[in-house]
Amino acid sequence: MTLKIAVQMDHVKTVSIGGDTSFALSLEAQRRGHKLFHYTPDLLSLVDGMVVARVEPMQVRDVQGDHFTLGEPVRTDLAEMDVILLRQDPPFDMNYITTTHILERIHPKTLVVNDPAWVRNSPEKIFVTEFADLMPETLITKDPLEVAVFRRAHGDIIVKPLYGNGGAGIFLLHEGDRNLSSLLEMFGQMFPEPFIVQRYLKEVRAGDKRIILIDGEPVGAINRVPAEHDSRSNMHVGGRAEKTELTNREREICGRIGPALKQRGFVLVGIDVIGDYMTEINVTSPTGVREVKKFGGADIAALFWDAVEAKRD
Repeated sequence: MTLKIAVQMDHVKTVSIGGDTSFALSLEAQRRGHKLFHYTPDLLSLVDGMVVARVEPMQVRDVQGDHFTLGEPVRTDLAEMDVILLRQDPPFDMNYITTTHILERIHPKTLVVNDPAWVRNSPEKIFVTEFADLMPETLITKDPLEVAVFRRAHGDIIVKPLYGNGGAGIFLLHEGDRNLSSLLEMFGQMFPEPFIVQRYLKEVRAGDKRIILIDGEPVGAINRVPAEHDSRSNMHVGGRAEKTELTNREREICGRIGPALKQRGFVLVGIDVIGDYMTEINVTSPTGVREVKKFGGADIAALFWDAVEAKRD
């Protein structure tokens, strides 16, 4: 089977290939003989009901500084593709939401991964609240009084944008910190949406585990340990990746959420777990595939394409 695959992503020239999951998926698709095409979200259009983009044939190489070749752009009806990978990074803003509305016009005849309607309806920091007993105490609000009540109840807290990504804008505020009012004022000026507040989990010092699931089943994990002077574990802000195994509690979490992931058509998902608690369910452009393989884990890119090919049979 040879598939025509278009990858909707931030431009391939911007990716850091050592840790980029979109690049890993592209490498494996190419290895299998599939035809790859590349386009950025700004080149997606809806024309009289037809979904089109100016796509470029793409070849990829696992060579730093020489990792891709693009052909000439061709205006293409995306309904001619077999698979669209929805892989641009958040922020999960109205631009992102608009792309899901457009791609929904061709899915599932053209398989969009992950399902665009469910991506739109499952923002990672809100979707996770459907499993409140699996997560730390959480507040979503713009009301400073609610935040004050929450901090009195739980002490140290984390405040972060509701639709952010990559660790940007995450703040740890200790129980006696006097910057809470100023921080909430700043958030109110920067973000029109509510923000999210969670009880701080001190277990994060031992790591924030990224667990990757394919079709609702856990297939690999990597632990991300924060730098000494940072509360964030994201690797691009200084977190350190290390080998890990799933605990019984983490398998329980995966077992609980797996049916909901399958029901929503989420082929590739990354969840974040600190201690005994899940903090996010990442469905937009989850990462961690290359790190898992680097530390001797499963070849998740291969498992991903096994699942996608089975859906295209």
